[in-house]
Amino acid sequence: MSPVLRIATVNVNGIRAAHNKTRGQTLGFGDWLAERGADIVTLQEVRAPDEIVRELIAGSGYHVVHAEAAAKGRAGVAVLSRAEPTEFRVGNGDDYFHDSGRWIEADVPLSDGSTLTAVSAYVHSGEAGTPRQDDKYRFLEQMAVRLAEIRATGNHGVVTGDLNVGHTERDIKNWKGNVKKAGFLPEERAYFDRYFGELGWIDVHRSLAGDIDGPYTWWSMRGQAFDTDTGWRIDYQIATPELAAVAREAVVDRAPSWAERWSDHAPLVIDYNL
Repeated sequence: MSPVLRIATVNVNGIRAAHNKTRGQTLGFGDWLAERGADIVTLQEVRAPDEIVRELIAGSGYHVVHAEAAAKGRAGVAVLSRAEPTEFRVGNGDDYFHDSGRWIEADVPLSDGSTLTAVSAYVHSGEAGTPRQDDKYRFLEQMAVRLAEIRATGNHGVVTGDLNVGHTERDIKNWKGNVKKAGFLPEERAYFDRYFGELGWIDVHRSLAGDIDGPYTWWSMRGQAFDTDTGWRIDYQIATPELAAVAREAVVDRAPSWAERWSDHAPLVIDYNL
């Protein structure tokens, strides 16, 4: 049997809080990381200084590359990998976003001698009709540029993270109530049509799950959204076709109960046969 490459991605909603949420039988982020057996883990909304991130990950067996946001306590992305990256890069190529803590990529050597460019991305939540939405569109446009560049290297590629867009009606439980809101605007969704169309990348989770509602990866902390599974599928692993072709299983690590959550997102874990 081919060796398995396990990639996990999760918006931790603050790594310090997520790490400290162990209570009784409830597992915090640190427990999950130790037990999940992932080869690569990408994090979004880390929201901590670099020294704190490295202190929390120390002893876990992972190498860490981390892009801290210039705005204290905001954003922040990281890639953790068992194999030491040969190179890493901060930013998606647009200097406007360089210190925003929203894009980091690491070139990770794989067991078959090939290289995987693993990206952790945190797309803006946006707000329709505001400068925040303008920034989101600019980021999504530059993401298209970078996707083409990664494919051109000939490496395997996987762009993971909280991309803050539900691509289709299958990706949001209450899609009818969100058609004019950021996260489900036609202009946002058109970018994803482009990523999965002319640019040739694959939405791995959707390809494995099939034409079903969800599986969702984010639920509001307010009301009964988690208990009623009124969620959004906004956390992705999008891969180059060659890598996507060997994906075999996708799992959303949804907490057993609202009280046992350590983030408002759940990890998306995908196994690839190499």
